[in-house]
Amino acid sequence: MATAHFSRESTRRRVAAVFFFWGLISLSCAGRLPVSKQKLEVQKHLNRLNKPAVKSIQSPDGDIIDCVHISHQPAFDHPFLKDHKIQMRPDYHPEGLYEENKVSTGPKEKTDPITQLWHMNGKCPEDTIPIRRTKKDDVLRASSVKRYGKKHHRTIPQPRSADPDLMNESGHQHAIAYVEGDKYYGAKATINVWEPKIQQPNEFSLSQLWILGGSFGEDLNSIEAGWQVSPDLYGDNNTRLFTYWTSDAYQATGCYNLLCSGFIQINSEIAMGASISPVSAYRNSQYDISILVWKDPKEGNWWMQFGNGYVLGYWPSFLFSYLAESASMIEWGGEVVNSEPDGEHTSTQMGSGAFPEQGFGKSSYFRNIQIVDSSNNLKAPKGIGTFTEQSNCYDVQTGSNGDWGHYFYYGGPGRNPNCP
Repeated sequence: MATAHFSRESTRRRVAAVFFFWGLISLSCAGRLPVSKQKLEVQKHLNRLNKPAVKSIQSPDGDIIDCVHISHQPAFDHPFLKDHKIQMRPDYHPEGLYEENKVSTGPKEKTDPITQLWHMNGKCPEDTIPIRRTKKDDVLRASSVKRYGKKHHRTIPQPRSADPDLMNESGHQHAIAYVEGDKYYGAKATINVWEPKIQQPNEFSLSQLWILGGSFGEDLNSIEAGWQVSPDLYGDNNTRLFTYWTSDAYQATGCYNLLCSGFIQINSEIAMGASISPVSAYRNSQYDISILVWKDPKEGNWWMQFGNGYVLGYWPSFLFSYLAESASMIEWGGEVVNSEPDGEHTSTQMGSGAFPEQGFGKSSYFRNIQIVDSSNNLKAPKGIGTFTEQSNCYDVQTGSNGDWGHYFYYGGPGRNPNCP
């Protein structure tokens, strides 16, 4: 009996010890709860972003491109788009598009062979759109799940800003050409494509056009499109096609590409955020892409076209306040983040990494820059201004000729003896 009593006692002790042990574990887990909560949050976000695919394509750069049915894309998570009838083509296209196929007598830029890397491994079927799959690591690199796919507040180049300190508060630097003082209904440019070197993973380098409405306060409206290298957003140093929109100065609304509800894509061939190939090389072949964004006079939506034939889709006009009517400023050019590593200016390159005066084959350019006027005509911009915070780091130089229309060279190396 004593033995039985002993074994019951030891069993009780063992059970108590096990409970104590599990108590410790659950206590330590309770301490780590935020981690599992974050995991859950990340997974929920991924489930929201990555829609069921009809087909998936593995890209040589490691991306997975999901072919998602056009009616299941992220835009339709927006409450205002629940019963939206997709517009499969714009009602109007701007008149007076540059004749891209005319024989060029200028420097030999190549406009045709640019493509996206994933095309090497397949294409998406009709009635689907290609979406770059968001991976767990993409979201984890962001400062928070909520901020994933968003620009930082106050990153807009503000040429009229009287206080340059105000500009550099966010560490963003620009070299741009711009027009203001009229009503604008779109913009076009052909942009030289490079792969600038990025010093720190939290920095980026991009070349884009901005279509802006409203003041530079809390209610700024912006539509943006171009190419970018952003290790933080994509996890590599590839040059990628991107778009962005916001209706409240980058605070709560808007995002890159299709990383929130907004842009409605209709094209099955081009993926937002996917790598562009090939890119230009110093004193070698030059490649460029054409981007056109314009407001359809009938429906009022803002459309985007990539290259000569790819109409990608549109931003519904209800997303915006000022841009529901028209834009008040257009900007074209480059932007980098200068996080001042080790207290010095970053060596992150803008454009090709060369200053504008080096010219074709060495410096990056925007050519045939145009605006869309109230009659839906493409016109040469009048009264072009330029702006850069520190011309010793990144600069811009404009020009015009018969072949390239209005153009500019821009960019620079960042840190150098004159830009410490």
